[in-house]
Amino acid sequence: MSTPDSLDTPLSSPLPQRPTAPSANLLTPPASPAGSGGTPAGPAVGGPHGPHGGPPGGDRPGYGAVFRVREFRFVFVAHLFSLLGVVVSELALTVLVYDLTRSPLLSSLTFALGFLPYLLGGTLLAGLADRLPPRRILVVCDLVCAACVAMMVVPATPVAVLLVLRCAIAVVSPVFNGTRMATLADILGEGDLFVLGRSLLRIVSQSALLAGFAVGGVLLTVVPPRGALAVTAATFLVSALLLRLGTVRRPARAAAGSGSGLSGTWAVLRNRRVRALMVMFWVPPLFAVVPEALAAPYADQIGVSTAALGLLMCALPVGTIAGELFAGSFLSAATRSRIVLPLAVIGVLPYLLYAPEPGVALAVVALALAGATGAYTLGLDAWFVAAVPEEQRGRAMTLMTAGMMTVQGVGMALAGVAAEFAPVHAVVAGTGVVGTLCVIAAAVELKAAGAAGVTGAAGVTGTAGVTGAAEAAGTPKAPEGRDEADRPVAHG
Repeated sequence: MSTPDSLDTPLSSPLPQRPTAPSANLLTPPASPAGSGGTPAGPAVGGPHGPHGGPPGGDRPGYGAVFRVREFRFVFVAHLFSLLGVVVSELALTVLVYDLTRSPLLSSLTFALGFLPYLLGGTLLAGLADRLPPRRILVVCDLVCAACVAMMVVPATPVAVLLVLRCAIAVVSPVFNGTRMATLADILGEGDLFVLGRSLLRIVSQSALLAGFAVGGVLLTVVPPRGALAVTAATFLVSALLLRLGTVRRPARAAAGSGSGLSGTWAVLRNRRVRALMVMFWVPPLFAVVPEALAAPYADQIGVSTAALGLLMCALPVGTIAGELFAGSFLSAATRSRIVLPLAVIGVLPYLLYAPEPGVALAVVALALAGATGAYTLGLDAWFVAAVPEEQRGRAMTLMTAGMMTVQGVGMALAGVAAEFAPVHAVVAGTGVVGTLCVIAAAVELKAAGAAGVTGAAGVTGTAGVTGAAEAAGTPKAPEGRDEADRPVAHG
């Protein structure tokens, strides 16, 4: 499957002043409150004092500081095993279905089923992320995946059941990912270490695109598909064991009777700032996946080898990894906050280089540049975790991750439809234009919601909105004892 200390502000923290109107410049973060000295009103990314919240004064803790947190090391290694299980199981199941049916349609449907149930699980099951203890959710989700893969190993399992089991894994995936993302705020605090921890998990996920299928392919040369599935069942069990033994037991974030199903989803989405932040997470990936989806047709269109196709497939994730590593290692939290909207807006502009039907070299450059702009997500992560109240954090992050997976599936499908009526290079170049306009529209809404969110979030989300506003105004929260040595073990 692909991942808090309380947001409550001490009573002594001053309330924010009345916000100013949104700036007309879209390439700056959302408006800051009056008297803030020009600090961006995107929720502060520096967080509280102390090693987990990020030190004051713009100091950069760096990725090494994240690994010094014991719980994160367990979560990180569990993520490696879980991700390995997902990638290898997808490949092995696809091969198995094709061996059993000799049907390309059913084989490709196995991959499609990894996207479609995300929307169902993300909307109907998102509330579980807040109503149940997070460690229990993470462990149970891994065990469910292990059980589903174990049933795939049974030789008598028919193809229809194999596809249903694939759907079951996809349904619980957004709950697992959202819960893990919310739990990172428990483990690392809501400041810079949270942002860097999220970045590390994304880098691992992108790296899996480069190495995961290669590992699966090598494994399938040694063992049959069902044998590879047995190995992946073991990886899910290892992930569950690491999460059970290596993370702290914490209580549920919300009461058992809190909003469930679609009503709970609407409770999150009616917060305008949270809704605008989710849209900013969703819109760029909708267009970013287009060249990847059309890489094979484009390679055929320009008459290049399968090796060149491999370069086209790798360029975007390589650019993404490089951009995240640079931003996380060399940019301060304040700088990452300032570049969120500029990078997001120009994210798919490099696709315009496809207009003259370029060769492989120029296409790879365009894809790598587009991938590098994905560094905007570090600052956006910080805004998001500060904007969402703790009791809704698991649900909100589940919705956000489910939406990202869903829009990528939609983007791939729409790219395929468009390529039926226009040359591939024209479709990709057009994506650069249409995508940029859509991201600008999302940025306009986020700018407007930024001003409203400073005061309005308090009304919608309680003290969480006050906290984000106080931090945006340059008033850090008081230390909350997030060090491993003094963090109390919750008893729920």
